[in-house]
Amino acid sequence: MPPRRRLTPADRRAQLLAVGARLFAERPYDDVLMEEVATEAGVSRALLYRHFPGKNALFAAVYQQAADQLLVETRLDPADSLVEQLAQGMDVHLDYFIANRNAVLAANRVLAGDPVVQSVLANGLDALRARLLAVVPLADDDTREAVSAVLKSWLVFVQVLCVDWLTKETCTRTQLRDTCVEALLGGLRPLLADSPANGRPARGAGL
Repeated sequence: MPPRRRLTPADRRAQLLAVGARLFAERPYDDVLMEEVATEAGVSRALLYRHFPGKNALFAAVYQQAADQLLVETRLDPADSLVEQLAQGMDVHLDYFIANRNAVLAANRVLAGDPVVQSVLANGLDALRARLLAVVPLADDDTREAVSAVLKSWLVFVQVLCVDWLTKETCTRTQLRDTCVEALLGGLRPLLADSPANGRPARGAGL
């Protein structure tokens, strides 16, 4: 074990999260051992367990950190068209999904019964829905609940489709992104205001 560096509790937690994030991205969840995390970080197992009582707790913290960062990187600039905002948000998430395939599969499949991890996923989807609802051009206030319901269903659709795609790439990344964008536009079109933001992505649009 390398010599342990003295860090503040916050810095030590950040270091452990960084090591955990790397290992969960590199390997399937079941292949990552807490002992290995401790060794990579240069800390004792006792110190690691002081911060995270188990592997699922470490994973949940790693995934929460990722979810928070994805929200920051999902721009959703009202100055852009709805299509551009959706495409940008999809690109940010696909970048993460591809780079962290093992972690995404763990969160959505291996740990499907873990209430803490599933809470992280659910809260992330709720936050995305709220942000999308703020930029969708509503026809009127009466349509807000209907649009919110469509967004909720669409986010689950995207989640399932992307997880399946990570398991077996049945189409290109561009096709996956554009399929998701078109699916939402089609679901929302009857509810949207007559606005220039309500456009369709160019066929075969690149990343």
